[in-house]
Amino acid sequence: MNFYLTLKALHLIAVISWMAGLLYLPRIFVYHVENIEKKETTDIFEVMEKKLYFYIMRPAMILTWLFGIILIHSIGIEAFSYLWLQIKLVLVIILSIYHEYLGKCLKSLKSKTNTKSSKFFRIINEIPTLLLILIVFIVIFKPM
Repeated sequence: MNFYLTLKALHLIAVISWMAGLLYLPRIFVYHVENIEKKETTDIFEVMEKKLYFYIMRPAMILTWLFGIILIHSIGIEAFSYLWLQIKLVLVIILSIYHEYLGKCLKSLKSKTNTKSSKFFRIINEIPTLLLILIVFIVIFKPM
């Protein structure tokens, strides 16, 4: 089996898992905020949020980065000279910052210090979708 294609497949599996979490966690935050008065319900959301973030999203993000770095290394470090790859990396860094921001939101919801509305979480839920679209088009078309 081709080593490069195996790495690429593993990278894509990790990306898909990570993106699923990035798209789903803010939706859970929406329902959490909308049901803030219902302790039993928010307790369930807190468990869901924690498991999604720490057991799915965090490992998927780490594996995305790991397999991506190995892929770059396998094609040669000179790949960093490609503008499309530089842009992709900047967008993935932004996704990683967004991921960490969601972790901060998770902590504020758990500690009951959240000041964000459900509308806020609905709006920021679009960020990973937009970044995903940009990344896919950049990687497929390699325009620069």
